[in-house]
Amino acid sequence: MWKRALVGAVGSLRRPFSSGGGGGGGGISSAVNSMLLRSLKDHYLEIAKMNMPPKVSPPSPFTIVKGALDSHGPVLRRSYGDEDVSIYVMRLSAPDDDDSAIDQLFIHVDVSKPSQNESLIFLCGLYEDALGIHSVSMRPKVQESGYLLIPSQYTGPVFAELDENMRDAFHSYIEERGVNESLFKFLQAWLYVKEHRNLMRWFRTMGLFIDGKKPATAKPAATDA
Repeated sequence: MWKRALVGAVGSLRRPFSSGGGGGGGGISSAVNSMLLRSLKDHYLEIAKMNMPPKVSPPSPFTIVKGALDSHGPVLRRSYGDEDVSIYVMRLSAPDDDDSAIDQLFIHVDVSKPSQNESLIFLCGLYEDALGIHSVSMRPKVQESGYLLIPSQYTGPVFAELDENMRDAFHSYIEERGVNESLFKFLQAWLYVKEHRNLMRWFRTMGLFIDGKKPATAKPAATDA
């Protein structure tokens, strides 16, 4: 499958190039650069040929945040009454995960209100058939960077130690806002596309650097929808 090829294309180990001596001359340096550039180009072309997964739309009423593929900010956003609900996502890998499949996601749900200086933050594990809350806290409103601020005050008890009724109520709270396993298929496909784009960019910029060329002026980012 293409998701396995995505990792396989860059996952092989190579022995270090040895010059067989101390200080290298210009000829050796040129040979190393040529070898590396050829390898980068081959991998770039291999990745470029890969087919993307079928396009998946996010569950209504969530919409894709413009430019999300090229940023660390939120991926999805919706309004719920006077609230703004934003969802950030990253891959969650198990310690024994030797597969390239993205079957576990880590999402950060930000619920904010215009009249409040803090947001309600849920950190959750998202799977194809379930969603589990890891923590709930109040934190200063997150900017578009997508990175959580380190809290300087008490953030609340360990979620797993809360009363079962309260845990169930928090689950109902985010489910009412559309945060559930129905988001998985879209976020999974979105992450594959983002990782593919990042790989393409990495091979291209690395090759330009080794070759001593400046990157071309960035073109306007394509929409993510």
